[in-house]
Amino acid sequence: MGNQFRVEVRESSEELQHRLRHAVTAATKERVQMLYWVKTQAIATRQELSQRLGRDESTVYRWLKRYQQGGINGLLEVKTPPGKSSVVPANVMSQLHERLGQPQGFKSYSQIQEWLTQECNIIAAYKTVHKIVRYKLNAKLKVPRPRSAKAKPEVQEAFKKNCQK
Repeated sequence: MGNQFRVEVRESSEELQHRLRHAVTAATKERVQMLYWVKTQAIATRQELSQRLGRDESTVYRWLKRYQQGGINGLLEVKTPPGKSSVVPANVMSQLHERLGQPQGFKSYSQIQEWLTQECNIIAAYKTVHKIVRYKLNAKLKVPRPRSAKAKPEVQEAFKKNCQK
C-alpha cells in the first residue's frame, strides 16, 4: 500500500473560505479549494480529490507534501526562475546613468556602445543598449531638435510676439 492520505490542515475553514473568495489566480484558488475540502472532510481519499480537481494523483500528493513542509504560504508560493543575467553589470549601469545625466551626454546609442567597449570592455548589441538606456535607466539622449540653417531669429521672435496676441 502507498502513502496513506493523512493531512492535518492547520487553518480554520473560515480562513480558507476567506482565502478562496479573495484568490487572485486560478492556481491559488485550486490549491486552497483542495485544503478546504480536506478540512471539511468532503473528500476521503487522494484519488477522489485528484478526480474532483481534475489533476493527477502525483500532483495532489506533491501539493499536500508542500503544504505539510511549508504551510499554506509554502503551498501558494509561485517560484519563478531568475532569468538571464544582464550584459551590463550594476556598477557600469550606475556609471552610465551618471554620464547620461551630464550636460554633454551622448548623441547616439552607437556612441554609448563605443563608450561601453572602450571604458568598460563590454560588447553589447545596439538593441541591448537602447533597452537599457531607454527603459531601465529611463533616460533620453541629449540631441537638440534640428533647426534650419536658413532660419532668421528676428523673424521667429516677431512670429512669437504676434502669435501670443
